[in-house]
Amino acid sequence: MKLNSKRDLDDLLVGVGIFGTGGGGDPKGWGRSIFDTDLAAGREYTLIDVEDVADDAFIVSGGYLGSVAEDEALNRVVDSWENDFELERAIRAVEAEHGRRADYLIAFELGGGNTPVVLSCASRLGIATIDGDGVGRAAPETHMCSFLGHGISLTPMPLIGGDGTNVMVRAGDIFLADEVGRCVASRKGGLLANAHYGMSGADLKRCAVRGSITRSVELGRFVRAYDRSKEAGLDAVCEHLSGFPLVYGRVSELQERVSAGFYVVSVLLEGIGRDRGRHVELIIKNEVMCVKEKGVPRVIFPDLAILLDPETLEGVMTPQLARGVEVLVGAIPCDERVRSGLQSADGEAAFSSKRYGESFPYTPVEDLLQGA
Repeated sequence: MKLNSKRDLDDLLVGVGIFGTGGGGDPKGWGRSIFDTDLAAGREYTLIDVEDVADDAFIVSGGYLGSVAEDEALNRVVDSWENDFELERAIRAVEAEHGRRADYLIAFELGGGNTPVVLSCASRLGIATIDGDGVGRAAPETHMCSFLGHGISLTPMPLIGGDGTNVMVRAGDIFLADEVGRCVASRKGGLLANAHYGMSGADLKRCAVRGSITRSVELGRFVRAYDRSKEAGLDAVCEHLSGFPLVYGRVSELQERVSAGFYVVSVLLEGIGRDRGRHVELIIKNEVMCVKEKGVPRVIFPDLAILLDPETLEGVMTPQLARGVEVLVGAIPCDERVRSGLQSADGEAAFSSKRYGESFPYTPVEDLLQGA
């Protein structure tokens, strides 16, 4: 399948902007810049269905850590990839560690940055991108992934910077690679490319969230065609995704805190419209990790708490949340393969609510909302 029309790419950006649950990179920044650059260069994106991948194929995932604050700086970074694409070098480093070339790439997560950048890298390498990913949403840490929950090693994981930074993490506990990556990224500033989760086609079929890129395109197309917003729009999007509308609210307070050693933000919403009188709390670690009402969890990561703009129904990025901002919040069950990965010891630890300062076990959103 080719994914090359501007309309499809626009729809994809809307879709991953919603599935990103407030993070994963700004589609109107990163995603737009990457796609515009690739379209101008005549690059094509090819998708392949998980079931069409040979069992003995070799697949690699990857993306970027760190941040670039200004739009002009972002465009300079994307332009610089025409001469030196760090992610391509990171993929080659993983290939060298495994002793074979990648047949396909797969996005670690769905988001406006790390999904487009994997499509771009695969195109530059002349290979297809798997129509799927590792989480079915965005996640703040590299180990928070269905791949790891199903026994695929996160390492070896190279960290490659345009300034000559070159670090290889080969072993350690499941949290080490991500912690090293963020330490190096914060120390040097800017961005680091990373590649990881080298796996076979047989492994891929066990653990990948399937069809998530085409699902994102379909979601973007649905939102673009929908002509109502606010509560009715939230209901429609949640029905489209087999999810649940939670609340139409206005940000009343933001509390930044360090909890259990992690930096998180608590965003308090006052219900408006049909939800007047309700008070809901969003727990954010880059993405929305949990929604609570009266102290009781209503959505727990890796289930999705999506944030929608009440006027456009497009995704809202968590940095855009400020006092007075209105937002629609919906809940979507995560993919069954992500849930099954939580049954392993590594998967349970990687996705634990302790990673964002809470202490409750994962409970499916449909169970949490039953009778709420």
